[in-house]
Amino acid sequence: MKRVLVRSVYDAFDYVMAHYYPVGLEEFAEAADTYAVISIQDTHEGGFGFVFRENDFCQGVLTLYFDDIEREVDGAALFTAEQAGQVIDFILAHQQAETLLVHCYGGESRSRAVGAFAVKMLGGDSSRYFAEGRPNRHVYDLLEETWNHRQQP
Repeated sequence: MKRVLVRSVYDAFDYVMAHYYPVGLEEFAEAADTYAVISIQDTHEGGFGFVFRENDFCQGVLTLYFDDIEREVDGAALFTAEQAGQVIDFILAHQQAETLLVHCYGGESRSRAVGAFAVKMLGGDSSRYFAEGRPNRHVYDLLEETWNHRQQP
């Protein structure tokens, strides 16, 4: 994986659409990198109303439903250890993709936490994610805890 992109749902949609081309007219696609998507959707209203699908450019999609909270809140879904495991497995399984696209509604908290973790997990420096915004600490810490637990013999 060469890069990790953290985007809002709208910017993620634009990114994906830059890879679109009419059947038989591949040369008209604006972008041609391969990517994998971690789509973080809110639980109320059943998400954002659309899902990403695999195609010639999209190597895989992991759609998760949890809300932007850092502790239990009635009526909202907290990020779980099971979901942390799914994120880690997905990143490992899709390392051949050139780009990891991570999005949530605003692209600021949940997706920033997953993006920061992915960069660190893959051996990079994730400090800019914390310097430029506020990743959801519960999401980041649970991913890190799950990853560290898996690294123990």
